[in-house]
Amino acid sequence: MDKEATREAKTAYLLVAPSLIVIGVIALFPILRSLWMSFYAIDLTLPQLGRPFVGLANYLEIFTDSRFWAALWNTTYFTVISVTLELVLGLAIAMLVNRPFAGRGLLRASVLIPWAIPTVVSAQMWRWIFNDKAGILGSLLQNFKILSEPYPWLASVETARLCIIAADVWKTTPFMVLLLLAGLQTISPEYYEAAMVDGATPFRRFLHVTLPLLKPIILVALLFRTLDAFRIFDLVYVLTGGAFKTETLSVLTSDVTFKCSDYGQGSALAVVMFCCIMVISFIFIKVLGAKVEE
Repeated sequence: MDKEATREAKTAYLLVAPSLIVIGVIALFPILRSLWMSFYAIDLTLPQLGRPFVGLANYLEIFTDSRFWAALWNTTYFTVISVTLELVLGLAIAMLVNRPFAGRGLLRASVLIPWAIPTVVSAQMWRWIFNDKAGILGSLLQNFKILSEPYPWLASVETARLCIIAADVWKTTPFMVLLLLAGLQTISPEYYEAAMVDGATPFRRFLHVTLPLLKPIILVALLFRTLDAFRIFDLVYVLTGGAFKTETLSVLTSDVTFKCSDYGQGSALAVVMFCCIMVISFIFIKVLGAKVEE
């Protein structure tokens, strides 16, 4: 029996080995390369200085830079607000399209359209919507006498982040809908029938039947969306370019690396961001995963 299990384990490792090699080449090598570069001063604007070893100097410069902490706050703010809204809206829409009604298939297909549009394209579309001179949002609000003059939605500190969140929620809520709808369809109707026999109201059925059985799917959806939102770049870059207190860690890393040509500090920022993502993954898998097992 032990020999059979050992042989099966070896076969499994052989089957998985090609995938692990590909992952190692594509993912692990860039991470290790960035880690190595983060300990050196690599400034392409000053090639005469070479690549001197500076140890943790790049990291010390990052953690003492107010711009980094502002970008971290913006990233966290955007992630928490957008993912929360996407979860609530995604669950509501998933429960709606899970009910049998005429035209349900058409509605399901139309819900997924925003997610199918490339992020850069949708960002450009929302940029025109929020345009203070020719945007449809400002025109509608002025027609309804809510605004008396054009408002610079993307050029105002008060509204720029909210505009980015609105665009992201519109774009990625369908992803939540897709995952949660798949989870809802795995719940047997017998659970709801038993709850109705016990006199449970729709809210109590949702609270005691739907949510507990959806916990694993919610965990996966939250994990994917949180990691994706935390590394947001293209939406912010197209809408504001990181101006008006909307700069995120990805935008800051890109700016330091490519605009300032400081590959040492840029690599250090990438490593810090990678560590943040690892911490988020650990929290989701350990804390929420334990609740799912309960």
